[in-house]
Amino acid sequence: MTVSDRWLLPDGVEDILPPLAGQIESLRRDVMDTCQRWGYQLVIPPLIEYLESLFTGTGHDLELQTFKLTDQLTGRMMGVRADMTPQAARIDAHTLGQEGITRLCYAGHVLHTRPKHMLTGRTPIQAGCELFGSASESADLEVISLMLEALRVAGLPRVHLDLAHVSIYEGLIGEAEFDRDTSAAIFDAMARKSVPELDRLLGDCPIGSAGARLRELARVSGGPEALAEARRILSGASDNLSAALDQLGRVAEMLERDFPEVSFGFDFCELRGYNYHTGLVFAAYVPGHGDSVAKGGRYDAIGSDFGRARPATGFSLDIRALVTLGKRSVCRSKAVWAPADNDATLEQVVSELRMTEVVVRALPEDNGVDPSTRGCDRKLVKQGDHWIVQTLS
Repeated sequence: MTVSDRWLLPDGVEDILPPLAGQIESLRRDVMDTCQRWGYQLVIPPLIEYLESLFTGTGHDLELQTFKLTDQLTGRMMGVRADMTPQAARIDAHTLGQEGITRLCYAGHVLHTRPKHMLTGRTPIQAGCELFGSASESADLEVISLMLEALRVAGLPRVHLDLAHVSIYEGLIGEAEFDRDTSAAIFDAMARKSVPELDRLLGDCPIGSAGARLRELARVSGGPEALAEARRILSGASDNLSAALDQLGRVAEMLERDFPEVSFGFDFCELRGYNYHTGLVFAAYVPGHGDSVAKGGRYDAIGSDFGRARPATGFSLDIRALVTLGKRSVCRSKAVWAPADNDATLEQVVSELRMTEVVVRALPEDNGVDPSTRGCDRKLVKQGDHWIVQTLS
């Protein structure tokens, strides 16, 4: 390895430098403050855990995205977290063990073995909220509303929210009773929205059967008209499917009332997180960005794998991506320049100023430096026996 190679970072890994680092930290604080004002308590899960804990309840969706290594103390396999949701579920079920409703929020780096798509790196800064202990529709509405409020704080323009319900796919695929290989192929085609593949796999299913309904639903997405079309396709189906459609309609109606600036739609091919989500799922998008900027849903099964069954719903987002996409102005206070002077009175003035201001203290090597190049717009000057703040000319 050459000397220059020693400074190279792995693909998808980057330093975050000023002023971007300050913008990311400012948004992280604002999002966490927003969550805490809604009653969510901050937790800081560890960066690394045993694999059994990280993968519990997720259907091993995260396994390919997780870096693995051996614990030198125990010989057990450990992983660097690729998602903080399972960690929050473990904290609720095992570490806290509280009765009733528990609201948790978090923010921190996660690490992915591969970027999720071309526009992302492998070290996103994930933030999110999880609500445990309520299976009610009100809990789903609260979590979605908080997610939209966080996106509003981030200054995202023209947010679009897609709603879906995993019970619809789950009910139809269960009713159809396909073999495992066929079910896997249908799932893959649905997730990729490949209508030609679904036509090939389900084209022979009789009209009105579960397979035929799946094939028709793959073509359905959009606004209120999509929900009406789904009702037509699923007319006469089981009560569970009708209840899922009714819930989608009620949730969309409530959100449209509270967030008139957000556009809403329905996507009946949305199977992200199907292996652990159990009900309503949602994802937020902005124009010109192909991937979702925030996503979440109900996952009532994870807690049972930690020994304590708890209904749960939550969302997560990438702070780094939101800073890039948002139009949020961050007010950066200019600093006060203090000269390299050993005057005891100056020390006291600097200490007092630093209670409310940024003060940059000059060092001997700063002789002749223009304070404005250090981010300062004022300076301390001595007049008589007093130090006063003057605006830089």
